[in-house]
Amino acid sequence: MRIIYFLLVLITSVSITSCSHKHDHENDHSHDEILSLTTYNEYFEVFVEADPFVTGEESSLIAHITKLDNFKPLDSAEVTATLTVGSNKIEHIAPSATSEGEFHFNLTPNTIGKGDLSFNISTNEGASVATIDDITIYDNEHTAHEEAHDAIPEVVNGIAFTKGQSWKVGFATEVVRRQEFGQVIKTTAQIQPSSGDERIITAMTDGVVIFQDNQTVPGRAVSSGQRLFYIDASEMADNNLSVKTLEAESEYDRAKIEYERKEKLAKDNIISQSELLQAKTELANAQANVDNLNRNFTSGKQAVSSPLSGFVTDVLVQNGEFVSAGQPVLRVSQNKNLFIKAELQPKYFNTLSNISTANITIPAINQSYSLEELNGKVLSYGQSSNMNNPLIPVMFQVSNSAGLLPGSFVDMYIKIKSNNQEISIPNTAIVEEMGAYFVMVQITPELFEKRAIVKGPTDGFSTLIVDGVSENERIVSKGAIFVKLAQAAGALDPHAGHAH
Repeated sequence: MRIIYFLLVLITSVSITSCSHKHDHENDHSHDEILSLTTYNEYFEVFVEADPFVTGEESSLIAHITKLDNFKPLDSAEVTATLTVGSNKIEHIAPSATSEGEFHFNLTPNTIGKGDLSFNISTNEGASVATIDDITIYDNEHTAHEEAHDAIPEVVNGIAFTKGQSWKVGFATEVVRRQEFGQVIKTTAQIQPSSGDERIITAMTDGVVIFQDNQTVPGRAVSSGQRLFYIDASEMADNNLSVKTLEAESEYDRAKIEYERKEKLAKDNIISQSELLQAKTELANAQANVDNLNRNFTSGKQAVSSPLSGFVTDVLVQNGEFVSAGQPVLRVSQNKNLFIKAELQPKYFNTLSNISTANITIPAINQSYSLEELNGKVLSYGQSSNMNNPLIPVMFQVSNSAGLLPGSFVDMYIKIKSNNQEISIPNTAIVEEMGAYFVMVQITPELFEKRAIVKGPTDGFSTLIVDGVSENERIVSKGAIFVKLAQAAGALDPHAGHAH
């Protein structure tokens, strides 16, 4: 009997303790919740953690303000927080940040109901306002904290990534939008010099090539008019320049004497004017021949200069090598404007007239450029193919502002015009993990959901999303890998937050 009584007392004691603990736990959650509020304007992201608003009770607020142009903390500003309910307003001015990007406020509402919380941000560049609508001011603390607890989102695969963490790395978010996304043709294309930006320097006579110095190599910078090499024909048995020069000077002397003689005869009308004109023409031709040889050849050598400023791209002969007149010796290029040549399968022929633009990726450095960034355009595409090469050439012209290397290959994404509006996101927003693909969807600026996606084709910058994210959701567009690395090993505490 004594044993039974003892067991009843023990059970009752445990039950009372359990109820007491449960009640205390519920009380804890009903009085320690904080509100997570977020708003954006053109320039800033304002993420606010605040005590629930109760009339007559002071609420403490921390506003984390991020600049949207670089997603770094606002470091110098005066911020005024204003809580408005109907015609009643209360405000608190923070003249500066209490710590990096953080502004602290204390507001004591005196009217219950719905209102809005605005932040007037004044910097050296100007002022702007960010407003959070639909703020509720309660008449008792219990209801306020209970509602705040119920508002905590249930997140699967949640990752905590604080503003302090995001401010220290390359990070950005953006809203998912529908935009034009049509057919994309991915191919490999070759960079080629444009015809106007490249010159081939040829020998103008037979002879031996003598370079000006031993620095005439591919990649050397040259200026317009800079002497590059000689063609020495002074010791040639045939087409000897010294002999040609003497012959030209002798012919000039003969033509001059002949013209002067006939000029005197013409004054006495002994010869006709046509004979005098013929003698004058022979003299002019002889003069031109002598001037040409003197200008281009010295002591039996042809001096060759660069016709433009640029770079030596090819040296086609060796120093001391014999060349014939018209034979290429050097290739010089400015590399200012380039061609990009892609070759496509004939099945794409009917779509080529609808090319809207293209994106180019340089595999060696994993850097991408749009055709617009390179001030480029579509030049032409082939209208036929042949048995030797059944592919259709498509030519683009770009300015070489990205340091493209002629002769190298790039990945090209040719975009076809379309009226389809699809969900697409930046490639930098996608994280791969064991063959699956994920994005980090923002729940709050410090809480993210790792969500699996089904992706479609890419245009080099963006990827079509078949499933996984919806329009108007905000995702991490830059630095998603850092959020992934910050994923906690255990379950995320949804009540965690900054200390007030």
